[in-house]
Amino acid sequence: MLMRTDPFQELDRLTERLWGTAARPVAMPIDAWREGDTFVVQLDLPGVAAESIEVNVERDVLTVQAERRPTYGDDAERVISERPTGSFSRQLFLGESLDTERIDASYEAGVVTLRIPVAEQAKPRKIAVMGGDRKELGS
Repeated sequence: MLMRTDPFQELDRLTERLWGTAARPVAMPIDAWREGDTFVVQLDLPGVAAESIEVNVERDVLTVQAERRPTYGDDAERVISERPTGSFSRQLFLGESLDTERIDASYEAGVVTLRIPVAEQAKPRKIAVMGGDRKELGS
């Protein structure tokens, strides 16, 4: 069995009991890669309702926001509370070579997937070289 050791676990639990908040930072892990003419970005948001996820683009900044609420009520006595709740936000700076008008977003199994196409003007293209007699060279 694999176990992760955390020397600050007891300190985190004590801090949480005293102030009622999680002491660990809240993160939205991300993977990004290019598949041909599309950039793919995946963000982990397990336990988040799809309707609480917002994806916005302003100029060259893409923002993903979400909120995860606790599943227990206010009258419940928490014994362990390690799963982060509250608001999450992540910003990505997009280059001018991406087409921000055609971003596709989906959410499945706790993962937000964004597909961002490369803009037509940024795609590589072949330029014909003309000879002195205006015929294309290399023909």
